Amino acid sequence: MIRHSRHPVVIAMKTDTAAAVANVPDLVPARMVNEFVYCPRLAFLEWVQGEWDDNLDTIQGRWVHRRVDDEPATEVGDDSGAADPDRPVTGRSVLLSSPSLGAVARMDLVEVEGRRATPVDYKKGTVPDMPWRAWDADRVQLCVQALILRDNGYETPQGVLYYAASRTRVDVVFDEALVAQTRSALDGVRTMAAAGRLPPPLVDSPKCPRCSLVGICLPDETNVLQGRLEAPPRRLVALRPDALPLYVQAQGGSVSKDGERLVVAVKGEAPVAVRLAEVSSVSLMGHVQVTTQAMRALCDEGIPLTLHTTTGWLIGVLNAGVGNRNVGVRLAQYAAASGAVALSLAREMVRGKILNQRTLLRRNLPTRDVAVTAALALGARQARAAATRESLLGIEGMAARRFFGALPGLLKGAGSWAAARFAEEGRTRRPPRDEVNAALSFCYALLTRECVLASLLVGFDPYLGLLHQPHFGRPSLALDLAEEFRPLVADSAVLTMFNQGELAIGNFVRRARGVMLTSKGRKTVISGFERRLQQSIVHPVFGYPVSYRRAIELQARLVRAVLLGETTTYRAFTTR
Repeated sequence: MIRHSRHPVVIAMKTDTAAAVANVPDLVPARMVNEFVYCPRLAFLEWVQGEWDDNLDTIQGRWVHRRVDDEPATEVGDDSGAADPDRPVTGRSVLLSSPSLGAVARMDLVEVEGRRATPVDYKKGTVPDMPWRAWDADRVQLCVQALILRDNGYETPQGVLYYAASRTRVDVVFDEALVAQTRSALDGVRTMAAAGRLPPPLVDSPKCPRCSLVGICLPDETNVLQGRLEAPPRRLVALRPDALPLYVQAQGGSVSKDGERLVVAVKGEAPVAVRLAEVSSVSLMGHVQVTTQAMRALCDEGIPLTLHTTTGWLIGVLNAGVGNRNVGVRLAQYAAASGAVALSLAREMVRGKILNQRTLLRRNLPTRDVAVTAALALGARQARAAATRESLLGIEGMAARRFFGALPGLLKGAGSWAAARFAEEGRTRRPPRDEVNAALSFCYALLTRECVLASLLVGFDPYLGLLHQPHFGRPSLALDLAEEFRPLVADSAVLTMFNQGELAIGNFVRRARGVMLTSKGRKTVISGFERRLQQSIVHPVFGYPVSYRRAIELQARLVRAVLLGETTTYRAFTTR
């Protein structure tokens, strides 16, 4: 008997480190066999590492399958005799397994007449122009379904691939050659999973641009770093995403859900509605409420929610749904946290930060300060050769003092009034004692939030750093990732806002010994910070344009590639 089931197949995930103990599930999903034939790396990312991301093709694919996925429960070929064995019947979204074959499949459609069963698999595209009129991966997936049906007592001489865009049924005969290819693919999936190592990416393949996991896989970038492809690689991910962060910092405000929208309400003002599809993350600053329904919608859509103090300090994260399931990334992070690989990564991050500080000064100082820029160049060289984490932190601290000592010279025009105040105080925090420090601290908090989200997206534990030591409540890894972007994003955004007159004395308020941004001032800084994150720049290693927001995620993924042993090369994000 075949029963309809709407419950997903649950498989045991194993780590992707080379030393991992094999823990391959007894049953391989037929869809993963399809992915393996199409691209072994894609199958490993999805099945072993639990990675997933949507694109237009996957969304359209779910739409094509909506009927078979939503059908009520059906029974096919009931052995008890309740069903007439001579009456043709059809089962939709049928879940069936074969322990002897070691496979499981959810079949879109099974047409049964007596003991003869014909599996029908829906595909969203058009019939391919090739001899079989079907892709090899699709034929193998259908053949897995046929072999499962055979092991459950049915005769399956052939099946059908239905290509929705062409509205065409293509018959697939399960001959000996296809059965042998299918069994070989099943063995290949198990061998790949048992090895516990991510297969290399395809080289300059036309399959990659349409893959939903291309932004996670980084096929061309990985091949460039491993020397299998010459730079520049293709830019396979959109320069700027359509979805953007939603910041709510009006005290006493609330966020609720209305259909497919988030509604932000503030007393005395008209509610503002934002479509969920246009939101990449939500940040609540200070005393802002959020309903349970809104939180559930954010989890369902994979949208992270961050909670902050009024001054922007991150105090909590509602990770999207169950978060990244790739436990192997965290195991590799824990194993490397205090070793030579972590120190090597930390050296490059600090070196990148110092070089970016030097570049910012060289570009913007009215009169070049050769002593400062030469000292920063020396600091970058020293960072590359640092023998310990402690010495590296000392080098970074010395470079920061030189940079902030020269920073008043970058405040000019409309921002000249703030230069003297900052020169008198220097870099101060907790609390910041002047307006420039207040804006810098707020921008650093926003940048930390961005790096926390990138860490979680990639699969890291943001609280275990490579450079910064673990400290209660401090997202040390996010602070590591932020280092090379502090001058490029936060410092640059603050200088621009002061020099262009966006930030004025009225945007700040003095409290006790410190200075804080007003609500209007915070709104101005958030706007300037987001404008900077959206700005395009050429990637220093890969040579294609990226936004700073995408660059942060990309650097986090390159750190992951080093920790997982895919490459030994990490290059900081630096500009000239």
